[in-house]
Amino acid sequence: MHKRDTTTIILNGAAHPLEDGQTVAELVSKQTGRQITAAGHAADGRRLGIAVARNAEIVPRGQWGTTVVMADDVIEIVTAAQGG
Repeated sequence: MHKRDTTTIILNGAAHPLEDGQTVAELVSKQTGRQITAAGHAADGRRLGIAVARNAEIVPRGQWGTTVVMADDVIEIVTAAQGG
């Protein structure tokens, strides 16, 4: 098995190692522990309640599977919270 090289990104304000070529969908999957489809939905059909920004730009959910995270990208994964 060939191991991918790693790079560093900023994830939610902290340096984070990342395998080269990893997509937003793969990153979200690793962070949430849930399988994410290329279309940006949870494979189990349950609601995710997550938004992702890459370098201060929202990544549309439908592009999570094709958006590759690059070295030095600043990624924010935001989870929706109920409140008043």
